[in-house]
Parts: sequence; C-alpha cells; structure tokens
Amino acid sequence: MTEHNAGAENTEKDAVRILLYSDNRNVRREVIDSLGVRLGANMPKISWTEAATWQGAELKVREGKFDLMILDAEASKLGGIGLGMKIRDEINPDIPYIVLIARPQDEWLARVAKPAAVLSCPVNPRELAVTVREVLKKH
Repeated sequence: MTEHNAGAENTEKDAVRILLYSDNRNVRREVIDSLGVRLGANMPKISWTEAATWQGAELKVREGKFDLMILDAEASKLGGIGLGMKIRDEINPDIPYIVLIARPQDEWLARVAKPAAVLSCPVNPRELAVTVREVLKKH
C-alpha cells in the first residue's frame, strides 16, 4: 500500500482523493497514467492513494475520506466487486466506486454490486476520465 502524491500541491483542500485498489502494479500505473494529476483544465488536482491488498484498502478507507474508489475486479483474494460491496455495506455507503473488469461477461456481476460505473481493463484513458468526472459530479 502506497500513497502517491504528484507534487506537494496535491495536498490542497480541494484535491479529489481517489483510492486505487489493485494487486497488479501495472493496472495501478495504467489508471494513474491515464488520469494523471488533474481531471482537466480548471479542475481539482487528484490525490492518489494506492492499495495492493484489500486489507490495506479497507484500512485506508477507515482512516481517511475518499471522494472515489477505483477497484480492480481481478484482484486476488478479494476482488474489487466484493471490496466495493464490503466498504459500502460495512464502512461508508457514501463513497462511489468504479469497478474495472477484464472480461465483458463479468459486467452483469459487477452491476449487481451497484457501483457508480463499470469499465473495461485495460482502460481507455478518455473513457476513464469522462467516467470519473461524471461520477464525481453526481456525488
């Protein structure tokens, strides 16, 4: 579990705090590289917190406030679908989450968990950015 802040200014009060959970560092890097440090011009910066284990992600949620979670459904032990439901049902029902799925046939299962959105992995950077902005606007 690591916290990734791209510059000291990311600790500003208006930064969007995103928890990114995946046991695959390549998936985490892909998501962070796709979104970068800002959601767009005149948009808040992103403060990233990475978690490689579900326990680490759960601990981070208990310790802090997040505006959004991006969860990898393919993570071993407890995938992003289960973790999203666990956090929603047991810790904080108000944190929206996006589930990343590798197989299109898993979309029905992901939707049962009622995430804010379901996206395919590998991610499409444009689709990810648009989806993150839409989810944050709704919540």
